[in-house]
This record gives sequence, C-alpha cells and structure tokens, in this order.
Amino acid sequence: MALFANRSDAGKKLAQDLMEYKGRHDVVVLALPRGGVPVAYEVAQALGAPLDILLVRKLGVPGQEELAMGAIASGGVRVLNSDVLQALNIPGNVVDAVADREQRELERRELEYRGNRPHPDLAGKIVILIDDGLATGASMRAAIEAVRSQNPAKVVVAVPTGSAETCEEFEKITDQIVCNTTPAPFYGVGAWYEDFAQTSDEEVRELLNELYYW
Repeated sequence: MALFANRSDAGKKLAQDLMEYKGRHDVVVLALPRGGVPVAYEVAQALGAPLDILLVRKLGVPGQEELAMGAIASGGVRVLNSDVLQALNIPGNVVDAVADREQRELERRELEYRGNRPHPDLAGKIVILIDDGLATGASMRAAIEAVRSQNPAKVVVAVPTGSAETCEEFEKITDQIVCNTTPAPFYGVGAWYEDFAQTSDEEVRELLNELYYW
C-alpha cells in the first residue's frame, strides 16, 4: 500500500516533521537531484528557506548498476562501500573508470541545473539534506561528507521513507535524521509511492528557479 501519492505529497508530509526550523534565517535546504528536488521544494516552501541542490552520483557495480559500490559528490568527494568492493573483489581501476564517467555526468548536471549561479555558502548554517528516500544510503553519505567539508553548524538528513536499518545508521553520522516512515519489510523507495516516475531535468530547473534566492 503506497504511503505517498507522489514526491510533492511526500515533501508536504516530511515538512511537518521539520517545523522546528520554520522561519529561521540560518537554514538551507539542499536536494539530491533529481528525485529529491520535488520533495525538498515542498519542505523549503513550508519552512520559508532557500532551496539549492547538492549533486551526487552513485557508483554502480558494472553489470549490476543498481548495486552501489560508492558515490561521488560535488567538491571532489568520493565515498566507497568497502563491503561491496570486497565481496565482489572489484579492483581499483574499475572503480576509477566508473567514477570518471559519473564525474562527467555530475558536471553536466551541475551546468544544466545551476548555470552560472554560485554555490551556497554553508559555513555556520543548518543544512537540511533531502532525498526521496533512503535505501542503502550511499549517495546521502557522500552528500554528508561534501557538506561537512564546508563547516556547517548542523547537518540534518530528512527523507519521506527509508529502511529502518539505514535510518538508524545515519544517527551516527548526522546531527539529526528524520525518516517520516520506516516501513518493514522495506522493499525499496519506489514501493511507497503511487507515482514514482522519474523527475525530469526540466522539472528540476523549474523548481529551483522558483525558490532559488541566494
């Protein structure tokens, strides 16, 4: 049974768990494109906070691309899943080749979504990182590392749905983790949305243009 009609509905419900941050001038909402943007848009709108993006690309295992062996993020961040690398005996040159390819896509999207707009200054800010869900959490771990390197006051990860195990793990690496729902068995993020169609580049640009005001 779906918990959310779509990502917009999920964002409105997630926003209710974050109302302690409403109206604060030191809050920044960062979305993980593409699926996290419609969710984060609703949260940013409800909190009266600026919206921006943090680009992350999953490093999929060749031939099993849905399985993450790590992730990269804006700013040269690379996080690897050592358990997957060891279990499948994946050599470093394979990781490098996948990372190089995903870096090119990350840069393409950076230009596509941001254009010439500057990156936000996160120093001393409360940063709320948002995606449409947490499964293994590889992409979000890379996002956290990228944000931490900019000396924020607080890092909050917020998702409409996530695996209970992953949400629990994130308690150790964030200042606050907000998982609106942790259904079990989890099945996967898309299982809890009636409409989980891929978010388009055009939709990302439109939503960012509406709330981006650095």
